[in-house]
Amino acid sequence: MSDLVLMMSVSVDGCFSGPDGDLGWQLVDDELHEHFNRRLAAMSGFLDGRVTYQLMAEYWPTADQDRPAPAGGRVRPDLAGDAEDGLLPHPRPRRLEHHDRRSVDPEAVTALKSSAASDLAVGGAVLAAELRRLDLIDEYSLYVHPVVLGRGRPLFPPSDTRTDLVLAETHTFGSGVTLLRYLRR
Repeated sequence: MSDLVLMMSVSVDGCFSGPDGDLGWQLVDDELHEHFNRRLAAMSGFLDGRVTYQLMAEYWPTADQDRPAPAGGRVRPDLAGDAEDGLLPHPRPRRLEHHDRRSVDPEAVTALKSSAASDLAVGGAVLAAELRRLDLIDEYSLYVHPVVLGRGRPLFPPSDTRTDLVLAETHTFGSGVTLLRYLRR
C-alpha cells in the first residue's frame, strides 16, 4: 500500500500562512525547489484541498514555460499535468470523489492508497487536518522556515485527536529551512 505524505512549509511557530494568506516569508531557493521536484516526481498523484487545488490548477499547465525562475526553480515539465477533481496527477490521472467539501471518505482514500503505484502527496491545510483526524496520513514532512510569524493560520488546528509520530529524518538546507520528516507510529 502506498503512503499518504503531507509536505508542508511552516514557520517556527507552526503557521502555514501569515496574516491575510501571506506566503512571502517562505525561503524557497534553488536547492529546496529541486528537492521538492525530486520528491514530487516520485509521487503517483497529489490530493489537494480546494484552495491549493485552485492555485495549482492555474499554475501547473504552464509552470515549465511561463514563469521566470532561477535555474533549479522551474517545475519539471513531467510534473505538470491536467488537473482533475482536486488531484493533480503524475503520471496517470486518479480520481477521488466526495460530495461534501468538508468531509473525506476514508474508504475512498484507503482504496486510492491501495491502487497507487507509489506514494501520494497531500496539499492544503484543511484537507490535511481532516486526513490527520481520520489517521490517514502516513508521513509528515514539515519544512520549517527560520521565521516566527507571530500570527497567521496554524497548520494543525486544535483537535481532540492525538497522532504519535517517529522522527525518520532531518535535513537543513543552505537557506536555513529544516526538513523534519516524521512517520506515523
